[in-house]
Amino acid sequence: MNNPDWLTPRWPAPAGVRAVFTTRQGGVSLPPFDTMNLGGHVGDSVAAVAANRLILQRAIGCQPVFLQQVHGTEVLELSHGSVDGLAADACLTRQRGLACTVMVADCLPVLFAHLDQPVVAAAHAGWRGLAGPPRIATPANAGQTPFDGILEATFRHFAASADAAQDAVAPRTIAWLGPCIGPTAFEVGAEVKAAFEAVQPAAGAMFLPVAGKVDQTKYLADLPGLARLRLNALGITQIYGNDGTDDWCTVSRPLQFFSHRRDAVGGRSTGRMAACVWQV
Repeated sequence: MNNPDWLTPRWPAPAGVRAVFTTRQGGVSLPPFDTMNLGGHVGDSVAAVAANRLILQRAIGCQPVFLQQVHGTEVLELSHGSVDGLAADACLTRQRGLACTVMVADCLPVLFAHLDQPVVAAAHAGWRGLAGPPRIATPANAGQTPFDGILEATFRHFAASADAAQDAVAPRTIAWLGPCIGPTAFEVGAEVKAAFEAVQPAAGAMFLPVAGKVDQTKYLADLPGLARLRLNALGITQIYGNDGTDDWCTVSRPLQFFSHRRDAVGGRSTGRMAACVWQV
């Protein structure tokens, strides 16, 4: 049974699909990683991280597979032989009893499920992975979106696993956006705004000038809003979870969430939370 301090996504998932988002509560790590740190790369005790991962595994009743996330667009298909630490920023599986897992501490976790097909996926979407490099047009990708970030890459693999064209899979796909740095806290440079606008002009509405900055070089970015735009462009309209309000902001809720932007200053570090989706 999940810890009552953790979040259970409210989305119309099929009966056999389960999901959870851990918070900073429920583990054994000592400050500043107190207590449910799942990241093995942040300076926490190896024993504490192992104990916390075991707590998660026992709570969900299946194996979570932890990735080495690099803010890229690599997608890994998981099997029961998959091991922790493989480099990717998203994963998917058709196998039961195996949890697609991504870790975050400000970046946006995105979970996917199909209403008919037995496939689930999880993606780690920081702004770099979400923006992705512009797609080079070829005959093979004619008619596809002109960008190829982590959500596009994940959905491409997701649709292939469902053995159908993307435009047929999208209407039956649901997505859940977890907590992340919110639009009142995520200050970015003009180059970030330009990277999104270059391939999706409507993305400009997701950036607001920082008050008091007369030179207009700093903006507040709406990360979940940007993700919704990208998912909509793929034809995915059933999107749940993070609506950009402070309740979902990792920076604004220090007792509930870890935040790299808030805590990892002056050489300090912070823990990592996990978003998991699996089939029983």
